[in-house]
Amino acid sequence: MARGLDDGRVKTGMIRSAIAVAATPLLMATPLFAQQVTPPVVTPTVPMAVPTLAPPVITVPPLSDAQATLLDKLLNGDIVAQGLKSAATASTTAPTKQELVRAALDHARAVHAGRLSEGDFQKDWGLRPPTYDPTPAFADAVRLDRIAAWFASLPPPYAGYDGLRKGLQTYRSIAAAGGWSPLASGPDFTIGARGARVLALRKRLSAEDKDVSTSGDTFDTSLLDAVRRAQRRYGLNPSGIVSTQTLAALNVSATDRVRQIMANMERWRWLPQDLPRDRIQVNIAAAVLTVFDGDTPVQSMRAVTGRPGDETPMLSSTIHSIVINPPWNVPTSIATKELWPKEKANPGYLKRNGFKVIDGTRLQQQAGDQSALGRFKFDFANDYSVYLHDTPSRAKFASFSRLSSHGCVRLEKPGELADLLLKGDPAWTPELVDAAVAKGDTVRARLTKPVSVYLLYWTAFASGNGQMNFRADPYDWDGILASKIEARTARQTLAAR
Repeated sequence: MARGLDDGRVKTGMIRSAIAVAATPLLMATPLFAQQVTPPVVTPTVPMAVPTLAPPVITVPPLSDAQATLLDKLLNGDIVAQGLKSAATASTTAPTKQELVRAALDHARAVHAGRLSEGDFQKDWGLRPPTYDPTPAFADAVRLDRIAAWFASLPPPYAGYDGLRKGLQTYRSIAAAGGWSPLASGPDFTIGARGARVLALRKRLSAEDKDVSTSGDTFDTSLLDAVRRAQRRYGLNPSGIVSTQTLAALNVSATDRVRQIMANMERWRWLPQDLPRDRIQVNIAAAVLTVFDGDTPVQSMRAVTGRPGDETPMLSSTIHSIVINPPWNVPTSIATKELWPKEKANPGYLKRNGFKVIDGTRLQQQAGDQSALGRFKFDFANDYSVYLHDTPSRAKFASFSRLSSHGCVRLEKPGELADLLLKGDPAWTPELVDAAVAKGDTVRARLTKPVSVYLLYWTAFASGNGQMNFRADPYDWDGILASKIEARTARQTLAAR
């Protein structure tokens, strides 16, 4: 469903006014009939100044020659391995020890917390890396001669990030070897086809899939399986038919795939170093919800996320309750742009679909089988008024392109998610949940164990076997992120001159 105060979006430019509260002096009244006496002379006292404690200054010990050599080597290798640069920058002069220290601290901030400043984040990029000062840990590493171990501790400690880092190395190697040639457009083809296009397809697939034979110009069953594997990697319908969509995905260059991996590595750095063990993650770009126990997925389902123009924001929050049989308070923008025109074109549309008018202007759809929110709404606090919810419209879940909502996240199996989140609560056994749904009353089931939820935007991710998967960049957030990083890097380079 849509977000916002009245139209599903947080209004940009909103100003929060600060109210200055003036302290009113307290007037002491002389008691009635009190004896009038000359007050004693009072010598005003000067209040003692409370010293402000400045934060301790952390001093990095001087580097030894051996430490300087190691640090220079680590920086040159890690800046490429962590996807901060495409290649190490050659220098004609050896950096000084002071320059190495500054470079190490800058590198640590970039790898650990990302490269954007607060002002670089868009409103709907609701994730922010925690404040991070690498100086104390680096000073300890120099003092204890554990610089290599400190370097190893900097990246996000997640299997998802490690998978991207390994994938980055693989796709850089492919790009360095010349990448792959784009496949020619033409009619759809599949098993039984023959000719030069089949031979070119084999060569292209083999660049990412080592099980594909590059010999033969016949589209046989083994090639059919390879095409289906590729289509799954790109989030396409694994039909085995090489169509326009499949060609478009195969024709994205290896260099562009490298950039895509680097953008997703950057977004991993916005997450806290300790993700909650029990959590829900939604991949907005892939439109998939997964429930995790640590790094292990325990439940997964398809979702419908925001279409371009009604983007589902990146955010983190906590699901605190589930509304059973929720009514839908329609945002003004949806009512104005979609529902009132339908009522005008087809009088009685609103009544037939369970809507009522409140206060003469607002629309509310009553709970029930027709409700756009279905039978379950999963509530969590956020600045975008988005939530997870059920839907009576099930057809979209069968599609491989599921960016279709106004910003909220529709769920394929909301009942199963509700049972999982309410598990162990005797007040809300599956049978009692079913009974509440059947009764039709709107009730709120509060979770005895609130669960963290993360809405994330992954257009590149590695599967358990290390195989890279890619999705389209529907919101162009990969491109925008790359532009912001390039602009910030240019500003820093100019300032350093």
